[in-house]
Amino acid sequence: MTDLRTTVERFWASAEARDWESFADTLADDVVYTLPQTREQISGRKSYVRFNREYPSDWHLRIERIVAEPDRVVTWIRFTVGQDEMNGISFFTSDGSGRIATVTDFWPEPYEPPAGREHLVERY
Repeated sequence: MTDLRTTVERFWASAEARDWESFADTLADDVVYTLPQTREQISGRKSYVRFNREYPSDWHLRIERIVAEPDRVVTWIRFTVGQDEMNGISFFTSDGSGRIATVTDFWPEPYEPPAGREHLVERY
């Protein structure tokens, strides 16, 4: 059995390298990918690999943080497309054999904070 954290690290490295064969090897045959914000879901390894392979533009990613338990992993990535940078938070579960069974992605949008707390915070 492969450690899920290791599998997820390979998943992101393969995506960045556009190594779709290695990327596919990290996934269970019946992987389910969910995007709650857009209410979309993709089922199956072949469709999920194709979704990533066909993503438009010259994008890149880097891992900011990984939090791992034996059968669950959460990653925070920085995803760039041209000059635009986004944060992605991804939740992974294992199929029991070390492959990824589910991926749930959240792509939070930055926003300006509400007024009234300027005396408590430092902006960066």
